[in-house]
Amino acid sequence: MPVTATPAPHELRTHDGLRLAVRVDGPADAPLTVALAHCWTADREDWHHQVHDLLAAYGGRIRLVTWDARGHGDSDAAPVDACTIENLGRDMAAILDAFAPSGPLVLAGHSIGGMTLMALAEQRPDLAARADGVLFCATACGGLDAITLGIPGAGGQRIRAQIPRMLATRARLLSRSKRRRTPLTEGAVVRRFLFGDLKPPRDVGLVIDQIINCPPATMEGFYRDLMRHDRAAACGVYAGIPVTVVVGSADRLTPRRFARAIAEASPGSRLLVVPGAGHMLPLERPRVVSDLLGELVDGALARAGQAPASS
Repeated sequence: MPVTATPAPHELRTHDGLRLAVRVDGPADAPLTVALAHCWTADREDWHHQVHDLLAAYGGRIRLVTWDARGHGDSDAAPVDACTIENLGRDMAAILDAFAPSGPLVLAGHSIGGMTLMALAEQRPDLAARADGVLFCATACGGLDAITLGIPGAGGQRIRAQIPRMLATRARLLSRSKRRRTPLTEGAVVRRFLFGDLKPPRDVGLVIDQIINCPPATMEGFYRDLMRHDRAAACGVYAGIPVTVVVGSADRLTPRRFARAIAEASPGSRLLVVPGAGHMLPLERPRVVSDLLGELVDGALARAGQAPASS
């Protein structure tokens, strides 16, 4: 049975004064740190299957860092203008400086979390240079202003813009408790647009609750910034290290053409398409995502002179 350090909750202040909730598993002297950046409107529970699987496989041989991004989960709400991918990159840099100041890194980002890794590479190439494995999961390096959610014609783009506006309006007009009692709108959005052919009831419920917990400014501010996101060049910063790009074949938010663009911008990367899966890959296909992370962790540990999980 693997032995792990007791998980420790932490707080960190951002450059603009927001409090971030951070969780650290594993010892400070572990030979490798794994950092997981979560999806928009979610929180660090986006990765709960992978956290369990990684700790079970590696125990104290890794340090695992997860956090609630600004405006999400237990972290402070952020003003609309502060809800930017650039700021997410700054926040991640501050977290790594505080909780993984040295040693190799495996970095993973789901959706806006993957975009956070790109912003990190732009701003802090010194941290990107410490990466010994990167997983881009259901994300994009640009072009999000053209997605149609799989709906033909101009109607898809109109609906894409209306969904965050509608959810933000409900958040302003209705209490969280009322929305939890009757989450018809949130449930319809999650089941129709976020999940593919598998809809695990507990994880569907988790995502619905995460959206209900999300402040209106988080929905509106990040949506506005997502439409401007263009960081293909930043993907090239990770060239020369193991990079895996994974996408579901039924992903309506970041379809496979976005994964191909990331792979093309990251020379030497590997692209994997998961049949039938939607946007919530860490929840829909937890074993697939955990195994991909495990491959990156095994490689990084081997290069650090450590035994892989199978030993």
